[in-house]
Amino acid sequence: MRIFANIVTLFVIGSLFGWILEVFFRRFFSQKRWMNPGFLQGPYLPIYGFGVLGMYGLSEIFKIITASWTIPNWISIIIQILVIGISLIVIEFIAGLIFIKGMGLKLWDYSDRWGNTMGIICPLFDVLWTAAGAIYYFFIHPYLKEGIEWLALESHNVYYLLIGIVLGMMLVDTAYSVHLATRLSKFAKENKVVLSLKDLQLKVKEARDDFKEKHHFYITPSDLKRFIDSKISNLKDQEKKPSSPEIEKK
Repeated sequence: MRIFANIVTLFVIGSLFGWILEVFFRRFFSQKRWMNPGFLQGPYLPIYGFGVLGMYGLSEIFKIITASWTIPNWISIIIQILVIGISLIVIEFIAGLIFIKGMGLKLWDYSDRWGNTMGIICPLFDVLWTAAGAIYYFFIHPYLKEGIEWLALESHNVYYLLIGIVLGMMLVDTAYSVHLATRLSKFAKENKVVLSLKDLQLKVKEARDDFKEKHHFYITPSDLKRFIDSKISNLKDQEKKPSSPEIEKK
């Protein structure tokens, strides 16, 4: 039970802080506006949760195996950083591939970045993820591990209750969002296109702003559902595939 609770805690922490990071990154660097960076209704990005789990596990493994290494310390550090960076890149690529190939949805897009692969990964962000992994390993992991262990030992009853509640909320949120993703995926496959979440969000925001509906500071899956419900029948009736920017040809 304790191990399971620790895993869920790490996943939730990673998902939450990843969401916060993406919100501010998109507001001030990429999209220049407040947008929900994920496909879930709540403030969490599961891909970051898996990333933190991966980094946590690798950090613990490194502590065990590096004790027997005879290579210079600086070489050991470089190897560890590269392994963590590659692991994060692989997680990002697999997640992007699942959505693009499996559901016809592009949740992020690096197509305008140099050296990108299918718009899912690119050298610039590969370096950034590797740097983030190094920062985690050397500066964050020791404190995170200590905090997780303290929570499990000192407040286990309340801790397990809260973890259960948060996990339940995320599962319900995931079920709702998967339902919406299925609708979008069906449309994408029928029309042989890839839908860009970013461009769909911009379209929703423009439509909502036209009617002065500013009750949210970011676009949610509920907003996407209302937009799709109002537009999808019109799109299907068109003789030719639409050339609007929210739809990217495969």
